Amino acid sequence: MAIDEQKASLRSALTSQRDHVLGILDGLSDDDLRRPVLPSQWTCLGLVHHLALDVERFWFRDVFAGEHIARDESANAWRVPDGMTADAVLDLYRTEIERANAIIDASSLDDAPANWPTERWPNWRFDDLQRTMLHVITETAVHAGHLDAVRELIDGRQWLVLG
Repeated sequence: MAIDEQKASLRSALTSQRDHVLGILDGLSDDDLRRPVLPSQWTCLGLVHHLALDVERFWFRDVFAGEHIARDESANAWRVPDGMTADAVLDLYRTEIERANAIIDASSLDDAPANWPTERWPNWRFDDLQRTMLHVITETAVHAGHLDAVRELIDGRQWLVLG
């Protein structure tokens, strides 16, 4: 498979998982988006906020592109800030996806991350965009699965129903 085809395939897989995250939440009320369903007390909206900041923004803009985005280490991205609307959280996720896609489009699969946080992970590193994308695909897919289970608990809706 040619490099361009590999990149397109990875981008397609990532887009599918991102669409899954947004699609499984479609139609939920603000109350349902903010209601903790599991004992851990995370909410659907909190998970999307985490995906926007700790996944899309962190891995693509901060680590890969080297934007050095200031992070409040005491803040918990799983908690939506007071006063932030559901639409604002979903728009933040969409915006971070657009920014990440621009970085992906402008980079080669073998480009190295510009800002690896060695103080945080001294013995672990992604060598290139391909591994970064695979990590984000995996993390997004895992969280899409979490949202599937929670959505089914909320109102019975299922994203993918096997015959």
